[in-house]
Amino acid sequence: MLNYAKKYIRKTFMKRLFLCRHGKSSWDKPFLADHKRPLAPRGIRNSKEMAYRLASKKILPNLIISSNAERAKQTAKIFADILGVGKNNLQLTSELYLASPTEILKHIRKTSSSVDTLFIFGHNPGFTDLVVELGEDLENLPTAGIFGFTFDVEDWADIGKKNAKTWFFDFPKNRPDQN
Repeated sequence: MLNYAKKYIRKTFMKRLFLCRHGKSSWDKPFLADHKRPLAPRGIRNSKEMAYRLASKKILPNLIISSNAERAKQTAKIFADILGVGKNNLQLTSELYLASPTEILKHIRKTSSSVDTLFIFGHNPGFTDLVVELGEDLENLPTAGIFGFTFDVEDWADIGKKNAKTWFFDFPKNRPDQN
């Protein structure tokens, strides 16, 4: 009887992806190379606020992958500190710097299947375009904005528009407590 029951029990797999745009960058040094621009004070505040919002909902990543551009790296580190993500679970890559949706998706699909919740930190227009490519109508993912999808798959290599479900969207100016 047990073998019969096992045959009909479908194991549910769920991958959760959070696309996190970096916080507002500083323009205090207009001749600084784009890749080296840090967060502005507002970007730091908003990044902390968004990380605390996720923490209050108990949304924690198994892995954070970030563009190695300074503003994205700073945002990812703020989230990692607040969400208690160890240094071994924070990866930086040049592949996400101003990447296209195709390049971002290619990088995500290389993620180990042992990771269930993945946070990716990077830039527009690639992040907004990826949200649209995965089936959502989004005009702009604001700075420090977060867009989350779920995928009923076992492996990240299998994610795409056909199995993407919108799960989460939040950004600094979204104030649910003021509605």
